[in-house]
Amino acid sequence: MSKPGKMSKPGKTRRRQERTAMNLSDTLKISASGMAAQSTRLRVIAENLANADTTGATPGAKPYQRQTVTFGERVDQASGVPLVTVTGVRPDTSAFPLRYDPANPAANAQGYVRMPNVNMFAEMTDMRQAQRSYDANLEVMQIARGMLTRAIGILK
Repeated sequence: MSKPGKMSKPGKTRRRQERTAMNLSDTLKISASGMAAQSTRLRVIAENLANADTTGATPGAKPYQRQTVTFGERVDQASGVPLVTVTGVRPDTSAFPLRYDPANPAANAQGYVRMPNVNMFAEMTDMRQAQRSYDANLEVMQIARGMLTRAIGILK
């Protein structure tokens, strides 16, 4: 920012505006990577919820195993900006609960069926958290896009 009473040179102001545009572009990349990561998380949560009652077909067969998403950071080679990335979708190793259901084809000799290790309450909580994170990244993108549009308008 120029001092009171001094005029900024046009070239200096233009460079500052271009630098701002580049920073906003980086902001868009970061937010987009966050949205992509949360989209993957939401897809996995949907799979977990859809399979919450999927048991094995035969006695002793393994039921659906809950999946979890892990995030990491990677640096964009072109801009040097740290981005969010999904490092993996892995099975949850928690135990399978047993439910007494002797009529189920997957029931063991005692009448118990191994059920998926999907906790509906935990999935709904994770879904809300993923939605809020996605919405926050979307809001950042909308604000950055507006600022970038205004900066480009000034450059014209």
